[in-house]
Amino acid sequence: MQVHRPIFERIINQCREFGPISVAAVSPLSEVALTGAIDAARAGLAIPYLVGPSAQIRTLAREKRIDIGPYPIVDVTDDLEAAERAVFLCRVGTCRVLMKGSLPTDQFLKPVVAASTGLRLKRRISHAVIVDAPGYPRPLIITDSAINVYPKLEEKADIIQNAIKLAHVLGITTPKVAILSAIERVSSRFSSTIDAAALCKMADRGQITGGVLDGPLAFDDAIEPEAVRIKQIHSAVAGQADVLVVPSLEAGHMLGKQLQSRADAETAGVALGAQVPIILTGRAANPKSRLASTAVAALLAHQECQESPQAAYGYGVLLQEDKASCGITTTGGSESLTGCMC
Repeated sequence: MQVHRPIFERIINQCREFGPISVAAVSPLSEVALTGAIDAARAGLAIPYLVGPSAQIRTLAREKRIDIGPYPIVDVTDDLEAAERAVFLCRVGTCRVLMKGSLPTDQFLKPVVAASTGLRLKRRISHAVIVDAPGYPRPLIITDSAINVYPKLEEKADIIQNAIKLAHVLGITTPKVAILSAIERVSSRFSSTIDAAALCKMADRGQITGGVLDGPLAFDDAIEPEAVRIKQIHSAVAGQADVLVVPSLEAGHMLGKQLQSRADAETAGVALGAQVPIILTGRAANPKSRLASTAVAALLAHQECQESPQAAYGYGVLLQEDKASCGITTTGGSESLTGCMC
């Protein structure tokens, strides 16, 4: 599987230098979901733990001629149990990345956000799409288009902070964050413009750090220098944004899909702000998007490992007694598999 955009090629090559990372793939029960996990392994990015009904996984692999012999299978009865078991594998350090398979997003996320047994940290979990579009000279991060439906002000602050951290990992030292609305003026008729102004002031006060914020900005204000010139907008962000913060999930979802289908953009989708990076793509995501998403998540996991080496205590290592309790079966010599120890 080849990704033809230089941004994702660079990330994939960078991750290969670290070695494969252990990934809990939840319910890989469609051809694209199972192929996505195995493609990541073949690319040297991941060691997938296939979490789902083992009979269904093996039947699918046999019918589609997908070689799953080298990889562990964690046998469970249904999608919800698969998500719960995968979250557990991440909590104990066996896996360092979580991957969504063929199950609906709400079922996938339910165990992730569980209060006492999930993967939540202090900040709110949010989703980001990394866009590599032929007509734009840099990576573009769109957030949030999959998790937070109508985020409130404080939730938007978390979403922005998560996106800034992602931008740093992607090599953007001081990301330019555009907070989108329909217009570039603050107006009580559009609540998103008031939130945008407040978020910019929060950044001024140090409540959001690591990037430069401006808003409200319309979409063309954020990415088109000519629009900025015509409208005479004076901004360090306008016309050159690295991050687009959308007012709602609906707006972000439609924007991302339009860029994919009409602008020939390649995308990667990850969830941020949890104990481990989460590969979160649509069920119909193509193989290139799934591979790029795995690469971004692996890069995030490697970065977290370098910042907190103790977090890697269980990378790819599962004791024999734990294998029995987790329902893991192995074939083709996979018991010797280990993920990146950072």
